[in-house]
Amino acid sequence: MASRALTGPGRTAILSGWGRTSPSAARVVSFHGGGNEAAARVSALLADPAGRGVIARGLGRSYGDAAQCAGGTVLDMTTLDRIHRLDPSAGTVTVDAGVSLGTLMRVLLPQGWFVPVTPGTRMVTVGGAIAADIHGKNHHVDGTFGAQVTSMLLATPTGLRHLTPGAGPSDPDAALFWATTGGMGLTGVVLEATIALIAVRTSRIRVDTDRTADLDETLALMIEGDSAYRYSVAWVDSLARGRHLGRSVLSRGDHAERHELAGGGAPLAFDPGAPLPAPPPMPLSLLNKATVRAFNEAWYRKSPRHEVGRIEGIGAFFHPLDAVASWNRLYGPRGFLQYQLVVPDKETDTLRGALERLSGAGCASFLSVLKRFGSAAGPLSFPMPGWTLTLDIPAGTPGLAPLLDGLDDAVAAAGGRVYLAKDSRLRPDLLGAMYPLLPEWRAVRDSVDPDGAMCSDLARRLGLVRPSENKNMPPLATHQRPPTATARQKEPHQ
Repeated sequence: MASRALTGPGRTAILSGWGRTSPSAARVVSFHGGGNEAAARVSALLADPAGRGVIARGLGRSYGDAAQCAGGTVLDMTTLDRIHRLDPSAGTVTVDAGVSLGTLMRVLLPQGWFVPVTPGTRMVTVGGAIAADIHGKNHHVDGTFGAQVTSMLLATPTGLRHLTPGAGPSDPDAALFWATTGGMGLTGVVLEATIALIAVRTSRIRVDTDRTADLDETLALMIEGDSAYRYSVAWVDSLARGRHLGRSVLSRGDHAERHELAGGGAPLAFDPGAPLPAPPPMPLSLLNKATVRAFNEAWYRKSPRHEVGRIEGIGAFFHPLDAVASWNRLYGPRGFLQYQLVVPDKETDTLRGALERLSGAGCASFLSVLKRFGSAAGPLSFPMPGWTLTLDIPAGTPGLAPLLDGLDDAVAAAGGRVYLAKDSRLRPDLLGAMYPLLPEWRAVRDSVDPDGAMCSDLARRLGLVRPSENKNMPPLATHQRPPTATARQKEPHQ
């Protein structure tokens, strides 16, 4: 096995999240090769961090500032990308943290295995999937990505830890495992993980579609189908109002069987192809109220009122936006926010109120989706039993800040929360209300990182890592300032 070493002192780069709203500069350190040397070098860096802390970064698909560290060090994990072993008898695969879900699909699908949880993009590393405890269209059945991890190797500022989910909360390794699952990279750097897979007979999805007239019909159908479908998601017309509020196109399905495929061919073939070329930098957002309203109307009308058994490819069903490279540029130089909330099952009035506020403000969300959540996971994991609504909103939308502040207050009052992996503007005073197990998470994190070596722009903004905890950190003002128009136009590295 070839050894891996960190390359040089790193390079300075301007980094942003996928929303491109809050770039900041950091030293980026990459890797060569593979092996135990990487773990040793990462451990050494975490034990004696320079500047303003360290955070790991995968493919840059967190929408906000979770994988940035202004004035600190960002570890580029994408070259740690080996698939170590597939164990067909156990139905597991062991991989480096920098392996992407897209790579796993290309390698494993032809052998009859699928990733247990996938979000709306394949461009996510396993380490990032654990740190954000990602969810997909199957959360109501299978839970989060972290719930499918059987073990992980974590480099912390106090040493390497081999972690498993454990038998109970009194197990310190299990407590660290669950603090890391959804812990936004702040407990350490995931180096390797073993993941339980889903056995499949084809690389296609059998999909049933229903076009609903309003929110009540959408919610009723989703509840009714909880036990009947592995995957469920509703596209919601965010601009519909009045009696059409919450009208949706509901797609539900499961992995197709071989006899359901027409035309023969290779049932497990998977070749998503190269994405369409990235759009050029836009001086203005192409996604505004007028264009989104036209798209929403066309999409709703073209969708079937009721259709059963349509066979779709995995890319079309799970990752349609991956077909266009750098689609985030469509929002123009100011970027966009992705806002995702979850509220308990009984809080449908809060969900309805959120849609009313958004549609009433003419909030042009090109991608608005509603899903069902099942059981909760780690203390900082986002999902909880209930309803989750996701919206993409251009950053320049008039009145956006007070609109989202008001939504935050309503969500917190209902016992819900927003997703930290997509957040870029939550008020710190709401964090504890949204994540009531935050004190327990901090206690576990502090036990492996007493000096706050692990840090990010998100952590500082929300007070997840208190400034006094890291003795090596100079004041924030010497390193991070609000992004200027010039900084936004530099096309920050993602």
